[in-house]
Amino acid sequence: MSETALDRPKEGTSSQTATLIVPGMGSDHCAGIVSGSIQRLPGIERVQTNISAHRVTVHFDAERSDLERIRASVERAGYDVARADAGEAGGGVEAEAEAEEEHLELALKRVWIAAVPTIVIMVLMMVHMFWVPVPGYLAVIAVLAFPVVFLYGGWATHRSAWRSLTNRTANMDVLISMGSLPPFLIGLVGFVFPMTSFIEMAATIMTFHLVGRYLEARAKGRASQAIKKLLQLGAKTASVLRDGEEVEVAVSELQPGDVMVVRPGAKVPTDGEIVEGTSHLDESIATGESVPVEKGPGDTVIGATINSEGVLKVRATRVGADTFLSQVIKLVEQAQSSKVPVQELADRITARFVPAVIVIALVSFIAWLSFADTLRPVLDWGAAFLPWVNPAHGPVILAILAAIAVLVIACPCALGLATPTALMVGSGMGAERGVLIRSGEAIQSLREVGIVVLDKTGTITEGKPSLTDVIPAEGFDEAQTLRAAAAIEAGSEHPLGQAVVAGARGRGLDVPEVGDFKAVTARGVQGTVDGQMVRVGSRRLLQENDIDPTPLEDTLAALEETGKTAMLVAIGNHAAGVVAVADTIKADSQAAIEAFHDLGIRVVMITGDNERTARHVAAQVGIDEVRANVLPEGKVKAVRELQESRARKVAMVGDGINDAPALKQADIGIAIGAGADVAIEAADVTLVKGELPKVIEAIRLSRATFRKIVQNLFWAWIYNVVAIPVAALGLLHPMIGVIAMTASSLSVIGNSMLLRRAKLGVKE
Repeated sequence: MSETALDRPKEGTSSQTATLIVPGMGSDHCAGIVSGSIQRLPGIERVQTNISAHRVTVHFDAERSDLERIRASVERAGYDVARADAGEAGGGVEAEAEAEEEHLELALKRVWIAAVPTIVIMVLMMVHMFWVPVPGYLAVIAVLAFPVVFLYGGWATHRSAWRSLTNRTANMDVLISMGSLPPFLIGLVGFVFPMTSFIEMAATIMTFHLVGRYLEARAKGRASQAIKKLLQLGAKTASVLRDGEEVEVAVSELQPGDVMVVRPGAKVPTDGEIVEGTSHLDESIATGESVPVEKGPGDTVIGATINSEGVLKVRATRVGADTFLSQVIKLVEQAQSSKVPVQELADRITARFVPAVIVIALVSFIAWLSFADTLRPVLDWGAAFLPWVNPAHGPVILAILAAIAVLVIACPCALGLATPTALMVGSGMGAERGVLIRSGEAIQSLREVGIVVLDKTGTITEGKPSLTDVIPAEGFDEAQTLRAAAAIEAGSEHPLGQAVVAGARGRGLDVPEVGDFKAVTARGVQGTVDGQMVRVGSRRLLQENDIDPTPLEDTLAALEETGKTAMLVAIGNHAAGVVAVADTIKADSQAAIEAFHDLGIRVVMITGDNERTARHVAAQVGIDEVRANVLPEGKVKAVRELQESRARKVAMVGDGINDAPALKQADIGIAIGAGADVAIEAADVTLVKGELPKVIEAIRLSRATFRKIVQNLFWAWIYNVVAIPVAALGLLHPMIGVIAMTASSLSVIGNSMLLRRAKLGVKE
């Protein structure tokens, strides 16, 4: 979520959190007004606004402020608060959805209450102007327009405008109030002096404003459908084993360690581990892949995924806010509420937009009132092709029309919606495809990536190697060498080591216990087996312990030339042989590398593996540059060198703890979700499924989303830059202006929704 306060929450027992649901907070402009109003209160530590959820989270010092004061400050800024709760949850997703639904129903109700009298007014106006005079016309339309402008139709708008002004801010409602109240009041002058009536205009402006607000809320709701779908995905109840019997409980009551029974067709209630049963699970909500994945005892499962067949017993491991789905929702909300650097200038200008428009409207009024004859040739020119322009009007009428047109044509909402709506659609699309982008800044940086740095194991290759060769040295036999190596590697969690252990057991060898086990960074592992020191790893590991690997150099070279990872085995003070494992290249790696090249991106592989193996893998998939034998701290240095030597942004893709520093160093860190949590936390982008084509999707999504943001900002600016001067020159009728203003906001939302048509996949 976007943070708009100056400081982080202060530590202390009096620090509290409150959450408010503000349905009318629909753009960055609105969010700025709301957060600014709250920040003026004493004791406010941090304010977070989430436009997509219409939610404001406030961290404050309870000794200096309270929930009611915070609520009152939001209402003084001109925004109704649908719900205010203590705590960060804010009543939960259901409360937010309920508040939004009520807001839409109320908006629609206001539209009908305003539209019916306005339609009658417009019909009477046409009859009065073109057919026969309507008896008591002015009195009739004044009575019909009064509830539209002042009561149920316009009251909320005027109240919001008044609160905003008294709070020394200016929102969109200020412009609408100034565009509708004066015409109505000026129209009443017709009861005393004969003059053109503006009452019809006042009712029409308010009605179109209410229609626009309703349509905008509906369209914006559609733009944020992705996160709403995510929120609705989770199961509501779970069948849990208690004292040997199944008991149905609410998912919110689940605790880590509970054993859940998941039947065919049911959703997995929360993240867990299968303890009994096998099945295929539909994990499309997490990975974007529709093909069910086979799972069995010991495998992890994700909450909200669907069990296709078979009864499963699953032990809950994560509940509540710790679940995968909750983390995804948090990341999507964070992205939707963040800002893109390109919008910083737009925000600064938008903050001064409404006051500037009011000044322009006053200048227009004075200019037409004072210099109507000088300006009239403009109207003569416009009347040739604009049927609503009437040069025959007097200075007063022309001044009123120009000023009101300026007020109602201006549209800060379009500017405020430019970024959030595109981020809503883009981040939602990413979540549906298993691509989680943390922030708007990451979207802008990701589109500029010119170099992608890849780790080898688990990124380009499967990361599940198997034992291929055991070649003993003179004086040792194959079983002795493999047994010793497997004993040491049993203490390691590295996939290469596990492949050696699995290979030994697959050949019927027992794997003895290891003592004094130690992992030597970037060199290998060592420990005591049957009373002897055994070392398994690189040449450097043996050399640093005065063991000569030279007799096995030819064997090592031959194995490495074929792309295998070869590890030296030393027993005691002698080189005992070589064990080799092979890690197969992922089926989609080559296509992904080709797609990187199509995007104009250079691919660099940085790995701790040896030079020969690394180059063999690189040649198979078409990688541009290889840096092998790189220690964990060397990855950071390598990324930094790439950043300094080339004027291009660098993205790092990794999946392990050792990759976390490099992910932070890179301009964009991309973590494969199957990897360690620390790597995911360090990354700007998380790929739920560990596939390189997802990196392509992330880059294409960022480019498409940023393109929409720029388009939205451009058209919103052009609209205002062109429309306001046209209105000031008297060439725009106010009623057409208010329609154009509504259309501007809707066009920004509509353009953002077109993002869904973007082709992101490697094969799309």
